[in-house]
Amino acid sequence: MDETLSLVLFSGTDDKLNAAAVLTVGAAAMGRKVNIFLQYWALDAFRADHVHKDHGVAPEAGPEGAAVFQRHGANHWSDLFAQAKTIGEVGIHACSLSMEMFDITKDDLDPLVDNVEGVASFFMEVDGPVTFI
Repeated sequence: MDETLSLVLFSGTDDKLNAAAVLTVGAAAMGRKVNIFLQYWALDAFRADHVHKDHGVAPEAGPEGAAVFQRHGANHWSDLFAQAKTIGEVGIHACSLSMEMFDITKDDLDPLVDNVEGVASFFMEVDGPVTFI
């Protein structure tokens, strides 16, 4: 299976970012290229000064789900993305439109983010299905 894992990250909650990071590490460990496009709240979570902030969990988790997520003690999603980048070909791209909307510059972003690009550039690299989180 040589298809690229292409993820569009929209949500900025810690549980969804962690899920995306786990998928990314797994794909990278299997030798698959991973292409991630950050939009809206996910992009905001990748600001250098927001990465380790508590982003909560998705509303559907409820208080019980939030407690389970906090107790799990897993690695932080940013550490998992960094690990994936060391073991495989992982590109993390910031959406240029979302950058404008949030008034973010490349200098505001964590070093995990490789570049800023538009939707068309992202889709030029897609060679299979796209997962939206």
